Amino acid sequence: MAPAEEATLDGTIQRIVFKSEDTSFLVAQVTSDGGLPVTIVGEMMGVSEGLPLRLKGQWVEDRKWGRQFKVATYQLKSPETLVGIEKFLGSGLIPGIGPEIARRLVDKFGLETLDVIDKAPARLSEVAGIGASRAAKLAAAFAATKHVQDVMVFLQGHGVSAAFAARIVKRYGKDAIAVVRANPYRLAHEVWGIGFRTADGIAEKLGMARDAPERLEAGLLHALESSAEDGHCHLPDDELIASAVELLGPAVPPDALPPRLGALEARALVIREVLGHRGPCTALPALWAAETEAAAKLAAVVRTPARGIALDVHAAIHAFEAVTSVTLAVQQRRAVEAALVDKCVVITGGPGVGKTTIVKAIVHLARLVKRKVALAAPTGRAAKRLGEATVAEAITIHRLLEYQPQSGGFQRDEENPLEADVLVIDEASMVDAVLFRAVLAALRPGAQLVLVGDVDQLPSVGAGAVLNDVIASEAATVIRLTEIFRQAAASKIVVSAHAINAGELPDLDAPAGATSDFYFISREDPEAARATLVEMVAERIPARFGFDPIIQVQVLSPMHRGELGTAALNKALQEKLNPIEVGQPQITRGERTFRKRDKVMQLRNDYDRNVFNGDIGVVAGVEPEAGTMRVDFDGRVVPYERNELDQLVHAYAVSVHKSQGSEYPAVVIPIATQHFMMLQRSLLYTAVTRGKQLVVLVGSRRAVGLAVRNADARRRYTWLAERLRLATADVTSSADGG
Repeated sequence: MAPAEEATLDGTIQRIVFKSEDTSFLVAQVTSDGGLPVTIVGEMMGVSEGLPLRLKGQWVEDRKWGRQFKVATYQLKSPETLVGIEKFLGSGLIPGIGPEIARRLVDKFGLETLDVIDKAPARLSEVAGIGASRAAKLAAAFAATKHVQDVMVFLQGHGVSAAFAARIVKRYGKDAIAVVRANPYRLAHEVWGIGFRTADGIAEKLGMARDAPERLEAGLLHALESSAEDGHCHLPDDELIASAVELLGPAVPPDALPPRLGALEARALVIREVLGHRGPCTALPALWAAETEAAAKLAAVVRTPARGIALDVHAAIHAFEAVTSVTLAVQQRRAVEAALVDKCVVITGGPGVGKTTIVKAIVHLARLVKRKVALAAPTGRAAKRLGEATVAEAITIHRLLEYQPQSGGFQRDEENPLEADVLVIDEASMVDAVLFRAVLAALRPGAQLVLVGDVDQLPSVGAGAVLNDVIASEAATVIRLTEIFRQAAASKIVVSAHAINAGELPDLDAPAGATSDFYFISREDPEAARATLVEMVAERIPARFGFDPIIQVQVLSPMHRGELGTAALNKALQEKLNPIEVGQPQITRGERTFRKRDKVMQLRNDYDRNVFNGDIGVVAGVEPEAGTMRVDFDGRVVPYERNELDQLVHAYAVSVHKSQGSEYPAVVIPIATQHFMMLQRSLLYTAVTRGKQLVVLVGSRRAVGLAVRNADARRRYTWLAERLRLATADVTSSADGG
């Protein structure tokens, strides 16, 4: 469908139908200058009933509410009639002026009322009931309201959308214009949703030079922040400068950037240091602090003497085996023993090697010696799965550390440590550098830390490679589990995952006439693969295995773009699984349209709502006129305002990275040679291990081979392992008296 053409509408607001208390979104009835009634929707600030406007936007046809004008930008005009002035003043927009005061003002000053309030406020005391003090307050309130209007006009005149303009006004208030004029690049760091490119566009409209110091510094910071989003804790200076030059364009020579990097360092906006063979490197302060503080804390944990244990461990393990009817393998016994004695233990291995059984044994034996055990995982789904498997309480790391966004972050820290004697973190490959620092800060002196996870999976979404770095540092006791147990060995999912991880092509041929839990469907053409995938999810898998196509089947794609990327797949799956019905309410934000029963995913941590990056839910209700939507996350319904819908995307198909820490009854994975940039062994391995009962690959056999052979996952720039080695070496030297 071709995009609607931009249109202009002049009119006066007659009635505000809905206005969000927390956002700038509103629905209003407008009488156009031609006398026709029009419904307008959009994000607008500083408007009221009786106010004339010039609106720019698009005409849209809402299935439930009919024809509407969707506002992109607007220009405020002063009311020019007595009725308009009275309605504007009495609308409640200006504190202290209600309908009765508005009527008196207009009766007294007529068409000059607004000029009197603005330029001769002392005359307001000529109106009955308004003394000098009240006149001054009314004038100040009017000036503040007028200022908001002036700021909105200024920002929109420089290419800022109404939604972003409202956020800027809320952030800076009366200083908004001054801030934007002085350094528009502040917006990229201080106003959510405004990135470097938006700020750069504003700066260009303001006439800021392309080689201005503010622009060069903003480009360096943006390049560094982008690298953090890719998982890096720092960048070598040559790579950082190259990235910034690419971003800033040919007007900026590379030699112009090192002085600006020095200026950022002088203002403590970056940390610079020489890191071994990498040479000079630059980091964001928060990530530098996360690594250095984590290394110091873990070294302190390792420094404390190993705890004696008043328990015959072998006899206790034998008793555990008798109670649970489980026989621990040699590697598992060693892991349990280490977790009861050593200060930091890493237990790593693939699917089917018994990691959960080890955690159950640790909990059981620790309780025998009166040690308090805490179980946690990075995500709610992972914590729930851990709790069910161990029959013990397991919670998210954020809940464990008592995160309170309003009162300054994690409440558990060095001054208020956890009571746990043993802390077990499951799915530790998902823990990023910042969260790891917080975990270590909350450990009380003498506590033990057990990290459980699969180091061969993709690393955390956030910056860092914590599990890999802790193993590489040799600061922890590392138990690598390799034996696949008999029950797991019967699963073709498990066998295939281990083959992939070993660099071997899994058996892609389905056994004749037998039901399997792992299938490969060959489709070389991407469009044909997409059609087959949709059919598999919507019809064939539900019919044969009984899985709910929305709740229990998850598509995991290596890419966001392309015929088999998450964007195209979500569109196709939404149309198939949740097609629009006549009269069905829906709500649009940007390019996404949501309706009831849609499967959605949260994109960023929202601690106020207790919803986190990667959480998947189902839309429980949509109220388009109110601009609100409700999402059911595993039985907990969370409300969203329209301007908060940027936090959500459709989740019929999600990226493999976003699936970490989750398990799904059935997983369908498109894999094509067009994904060659992302065809990595760790990515395919992670995707396959997300499936609990069924995994189906749809695509190219050659693409599977490419992924299996490509073990060169892009290395993250981290320095935690080296900092840990140095810190623990210092500990050893001190202990030896050196």
